[in-house]
Amino acid sequence: MYGNDGFRELDRRECLERLAEAVVGRVVFTQEALPAVLPFRFWLDRDGAVVLRTSSVSEMARAVDGAVVAFEADEVDAAAHAGWSVVVTGVASVIADAAERERLRESPRSRVSWPGEIFVRITPELVTGRELLAGTVDGVRLSR
Repeated sequence: MYGNDGFRELDRRECLERLAEAVVGRVVFTQEALPAVLPFRFWLDRDGAVVLRTSSVSEMARAVDGAVVAFEADEVDAAAHAGWSVVVTGVASVIADAAERERLRESPRSRVSWPGEIFVRITPELVTGRELLAGTVDGVRLSR
């Protein structure tokens, strides 16, 4: 990605593996012509799509339905000088199909349901990620 910045580029498979283990990420979208970022619990669906669960009155859900968004999740170990970040970019859509909503409610990663809940799916068109290996930059050990 960038020659000597100390990070290793992750391939798509590695990115999806890391996302599958993460629990919280951030959806990046446009709200009233300005960038907005909100944290969400999420999970990956069987096709690799990011699934968010939210309220039917969520302003985010209305803002993203049919729009291109980014979703980012990461893990950082400050003590070890290590971590990773993955970004999924794609079209978000509110899931309207009742059978699909019921299937998602049954997901092991789904939380307790509540009245008025909806699911937002982000179909991954671009998946990128980077990793900083523990305590090194270009193979050189970082000092503390």
